[in-house]
Amino acid sequence: MERTGPPARFAGFLAAFSAVLLAAGGLAATAPSAAAADSDLARNGGFEAGLDGWSCSGGSGAVVNSPVHSGTSALKATPVGGDNAKCAQSVTVKPDSTYTLSAWVQGSYVYLGADGTGTTDVSTWTQSAADWKQLTTTFRTGPATTSVTVHTHGWYGTPAYYADDVSLVGPGGDPVALPAVPTGLKAGTATSSSVDLSWTGSSGATGYNVYRGGTKVLSVTGTSATVTGLAASTAYSFQVAATNSAGESAKSAAVSVTTTAGGGGGTGGGLPAHALVGYLHSSFANGSGYTRMADVPDSWDVIDLAFGEPTSVTSGDIRFSLCPVTECPNVESVAAFKAAIKAKQAAGKKVLISIGGQNGQVQLSTTTARDTFVSSVSKIIDEYGLDGLDIDFEGHSLSLNTGDTDFRNPTTPVIVNLISAVKTLKAKYGDKFVLTMAPETFFVQLGHQYYGSGPWGGQDPRAGAYLPVIHALRDDLTLLHVQDYNSGSIMGLDNQYHSMGGADFHIAMTDMLLAGFPVAGDQTRIFPGLRPDQVSIGLPASPQAGNGYTTPAEVTKALNCLTKKTDCGSYATHGTWPGLRGLMTWSINWDRFNNGEFAKSFDAYFGS
Repeated sequence: MERTGPPARFAGFLAAFSAVLLAAGGLAATAPSAAAADSDLARNGGFEAGLDGWSCSGGSGAVVNSPVHSGTSALKATPVGGDNAKCAQSVTVKPDSTYTLSAWVQGSYVYLGADGTGTTDVSTWTQSAADWKQLTTTFRTGPATTSVTVHTHGWYGTPAYYADDVSLVGPGGDPVALPAVPTGLKAGTATSSSVDLSWTGSSGATGYNVYRGGTKVLSVTGTSATVTGLAASTAYSFQVAATNSAGESAKSAAVSVTTTAGGGGGTGGGLPAHALVGYLHSSFANGSGYTRMADVPDSWDVIDLAFGEPTSVTSGDIRFSLCPVTECPNVESVAAFKAAIKAKQAAGKKVLISIGGQNGQVQLSTTTARDTFVSSVSKIIDEYGLDGLDIDFEGHSLSLNTGDTDFRNPTTPVIVNLISAVKTLKAKYGDKFVLTMAPETFFVQLGHQYYGSGPWGGQDPRAGAYLPVIHALRDDLTLLHVQDYNSGSIMGLDNQYHSMGGADFHIAMTDMLLAGFPVAGDQTRIFPGLRPDQVSIGLPASPQAGNGYTTPAEVTKALNCLTKKTDCGSYATHGTWPGLRGLMTWSINWDRFNNGEFAKSFDAYFGS
């Protein structure tokens, strides 16, 4: 899914177009002479003042001292995921005037262009520039055009590019007026730690500053923002001001918002400060052997019954039964199983029904399936006297429809119906209801780079598809334990790829969950970090249990880094979280097969 260059038909068109221009006498490389009154209008085109005057998408831009074309500084911008590292500035111009735009660039697939010209927007590019190469293009402004946006950008999946000495030569425009004060500021979803804000755009604005209690906390280019890092059950006041090259407008009228308390499962569900979570193969057998509920060691604080599965993919009708005697000769009776569950609960353990798994595809594509899901899951919880629900949707259970691009406001039925179903279950069983989720990295952390089918289509629509579910249910969520196994390499917040099997992978993946991250590289759509007591690290219990087995020594390094900021290696975490809830593993059966290595290591680390 990684993009390494422009679409083939686009590249071919540009090559053919360039050939025509060269045959016509090199018109593309020849700029008209500047008139005597013309001047260079680009602000800080040599980047000697850092990024002053420039805005780079996704935080992709930085100023470096080598290589440079002239002076002491140049721009370095790095494409990441769905972000092409666009760096732009708005320039005041005169209507019906001719301008020459140029820049010196270095790298592969580097673009230079101008938008908002009022006539035909222009762009020129180089496929490869091992050394500094000048790009030049011209345009004429429309009869009412007073500002244009000049920009550079790279291409998806390519290395960083460099730019220097950006110049826009032509007649200067009239002074820019301050933008109008934003109106219509309102609050959307408020969680225990974040608030969604939106407002009406201001005439003349190129960006907006968001203020909390009079202090600027965020700068965005669009008309919405998510403010994170808030305290639960706390009242906040927000304002927005519009910005452009002339400065900042007055602040808008304030809107007051109170964050939620994060009740119910979101408060920890009665778990110990550090909990060990494991899946028990209750409905099937495999190479690890069958383990009776009564034989589950006391180390396990949360026992997930694997699995409740649907009668068909889209029915929503979930069924659970114990492993057949023909498959599991040592299976206990249903009565003994239920009695053992009660004994575990009396000892302070939580027993949940886990829905899905590798083979249990669940797609709640209709409201009928949603309602059937609620009733059938309730029946299982009531019959066995369980404490709650674990959502382990894998494969093609969750995906995003084309055009569903905002995790804060999902529109895809399978997503919306799942959220609704879980909220109904939570309301039915109350504050003691334990809710956990065990998504794969593909459905969560990959959302940092790719979300759904993407703005151009063609991406896997499952990418990041758990994010709207987690976000909508974060105040009901007891534990999120992403499966840090059976995973490809995932890009962390350091813009580096991390691979499973060692401490580094667990550190980087867990840091993303706790610090939060922009979805698909969009800084206006930040997935807010979860509380540390809501997060556990998911690992295989033994080399036989799944790809990505991590030795106890490496698990200890990961825990040390995340909770004590020691043994971190090369990755720099965005915080220290001694309240990290603990570990999850697939599975209790495989750990028993491996002489209890996983549980013993957990107990040794946390002093159980």
